[in-house]
Amino acid sequence: MAHVEGEDVSWVGEELQDWQQAIYHMDDVNWILHPPLNKGREAMAYLTFIIDHYNNLPEIMVFLHPHLEGWPKAWHTDADDYNNVNSVRSLRLDYVREHGYANMRCLYIPGCPDEVQPFRNDPERTHELAFADAYTYFFGGNYSTVPHTVGAACCSQFAVSRDQVRARTRKDYTRYRKWLVDTDLPDDISGRVLEYMWHLIFGKDPVWCPDHIQCWCEQFGRCEA
Repeated sequence: MAHVEGEDVSWVGEELQDWQQAIYHMDDVNWILHPPLNKGREAMAYLTFIIDHYNNLPEIMVFLHPHLEGWPKAWHTDADDYNNVNSVRSLRLDYVREHGYANMRCLYIPGCPDEVQPFRNDPERTHELAFADAYTYFFGGNYSTVPHTVGAACCSQFAVSRDQVRARTRKDYTRYRKWLVDTDLPDDISGRVLEYMWHLIFGKDPVWCPDHIQCWCEQFGRCEA
C-alpha cells in the first residue's frame, strides 16, 4: 500500500490483523518503508515491495489503495459500502492460488473491454500514446508485438500469488521501476500506464475481463441463489 501525509491507514492494522502489512509512505523518507522516489503513484510502492521482498514474499499478497471506504474516495472498491476491508475479507484465497492473479474489482467500467488502444492516436488520451513504448520497454519486441487493445477492470487493486510474482525475475521488476523513475510522464499518466500493465505483468491476456457475476461468485463468494 502507498499513502501520503494526511491519509489515515490505521484501519489496515485494526481491521486486517490476519494480514501482514507493508505501508509505504510516499512523501516521508524517514518512514520505515518508503520508495526511492515519490513518483508514479501506487505503482512505485508496489514495485518497491516486490523488489525488496522478492526472496521472502508471502504466499498471497493484496495490493490496495489507502482509502478504507465510501464514495467518492473509494469508489473503485467493488464491495459493500465501497469498503476495502469487506473486499479483502471476502477474497477467496484458493482462487488466487489457482489463478495466480485476481483483480479486486469485478465491475467492467472503467477499463473493460478496450480502455487502452495504443494506436488510436487520440491526443487527449495521453496514457494510450505512452503505452506502446512502455510495453516494448517492459516486454521487449517492437510495435508489431504491442496489442492493439488492452482492457481490464480498473484501478490498480489486485491480489497475486508468490508463484505468479516469481514467474518474472527480480531484474524484471527492477526494470519496470526504472521506467517509472526515468520517465518524463506526469505521475497520473505513468501510474495509469501501470494500471493497465499489472494483469499483463502477472500473466493474463491483454483483454482480461471475466464476467462480473462469475467474478463476484468465484473470487469473492458473492453468488446468486
